[in-house]
Amino acid sequence: MAVTIKQMISETDVDRRISEIGAEISRDYAGREVRLVGILKGASFFMCELAKRITVPVSIDFMQVSSYGGATESSGRVMIKKDLDESIEGLDVIIVEDIVDSGRTLAFLGEFLKNKGAHTIRYCTLLDKPERRVVELKADYSGFEIPDQFVVGYGMDFDQKYRNLPYIGVVQMDPEN
Repeated sequence: MAVTIKQMISETDVDRRISEIGAEISRDYAGREVRLVGILKGASFFMCELAKRITVPVSIDFMQVSSYGGATESSGRVMIKKDLDESIEGLDVIIVEDIVDSGRTLAFLGEFLKNKGAHTIRYCTLLDKPERRVVELKADYSGFEIPDQFVVGYGMDFDQKYRNLPYIGVVQMDPEN
């Protein structure tokens, strides 16, 4: 089966929107420091670019979670595969995700990090699929709202491939090849 990637959001548009989100965060956290917590692996590309565009002091950490196991549909149960390296007690935290669909993972992580003593929790995502939401969750910072399509690029993958694309693309399967 051949895979074709059709561009959905250009590199220029992604770059512009990340700059706008960085300015929003800088404005909202003026005079304060913020800890970005990126969700591996997908959010790493977005979070690094975002951090470069935030003008207030920023520290970063990563978590890795799974709600899929070996399946292609979420099990609804979130498992932590890698926890934070440093304490977030008393810190203003922004959870950075590549894409939000069901909202389960971010809702779980928000509660998890509140229990670890975070002062505030906000959510930031590059892509949002609100029609897939099964829990009530709205990202505080959102790059693009997209339809329910399978996308890759800018950290998002298909079978661990295409993360390195500098744009957001839609995966199209060609069963003939």
